[in-house]
Amino acid sequence: MSQPILELKDLDVFYGPIQALKKVNLQIQEGETVSLIGANGAGKSTLLMSIFGQPRAAAGQILYRGTDITQKSSHFVASNGIAQSPEGRRVFPDMSVEENLLMGTIPVGDQHAEQDMQAMFELFPRLKERRNQRAMTMSGGEQQMLAIARALMSRPKLLLLDEPSLGLAPIVVKQIFQTLRELARSGMTIFLVEQNANHALRLSNRGYVMVNGEIRLSGSGEELLGNEEVRKAYLGGH
Repeated sequence: MSQPILELKDLDVFYGPIQALKKVNLQIQEGETVSLIGANGAGKSTLLMSIFGQPRAAAGQILYRGTDITQKSSHFVASNGIAQSPEGRRVFPDMSVEENLLMGTIPVGDQHAEQDMQAMFELFPRLKERRNQRAMTMSGGEQQMLAIARALMSRPKLLLLDEPSLGLAPIVVKQIFQTLRELARSGMTIFLVEQNANHALRLSNRGYVMVNGEIRLSGSGEELLGNEEVRKAYLGGH
C-alpha cells in the first residue's frame, strides 16, 4: 500500500488534566473518503483540531504525506494542503458570500480566486444567487455550503469536515451529502467527522468508531453499517 496522505500514530491529546485522545492510530490514503463516527463528546472534533495544533498533541505523531506536522503551526498546515470546514460553520457573519470565499484563499494566495469562485458557484448554485448577501442573513444550510466552499478555495489535498449535517433539515443534509459525493468522485480526499453515521458510512470507503477518546472499531463503510454494535449505538438499531 502507498504512503498514507494522513497518518496518526499513538496520538495523545489533553485539555488540562483531562485526556481527550488516547493512543489514537488512524490513516487515510489519497483519494479516499474516511469517516470518524461516535457519540457527542467522544473526542472526534478534538482529533480534527489537533491536526492543526489546537490543541497540541502531548504524545504521538501526525504525519502528512510522510512529513511530521505534529508541532507545526496552523498556518503551515493550512498552506501545505489541508483545509477544514469547522463544526458550527463559523462563517464571517458581516461579510458577503464572495468575501467569505476570498478569505479561504489566505493560506495559498488569490491567483486562482476568480476561477475557483466560479467552480464553487457551480458546485453550490445557491451561493451564486447569494454572492453579495451577508452570510449572517443566510439559512443554516446555505452557511454550511459556504463553509465547505470557503475551505475548498484553498485548493486542499485533504478536506476535513466537522459535523457538516449538524442542525440541518433532512432535505438539506441530503443536498450536502450529494455534493460531498461529487467531491469524492472528483478524487478529493475527505476526512469526515459526523454524528449522522448512516450518511457518513454510506459515503465513505472506510470508517473509524471513536469511544471516549479511543478508536474502538474500524472497517469499510459497508462493514461498519452491517456491524451490530454500530447499528445499535449509532443507527437506531436499523
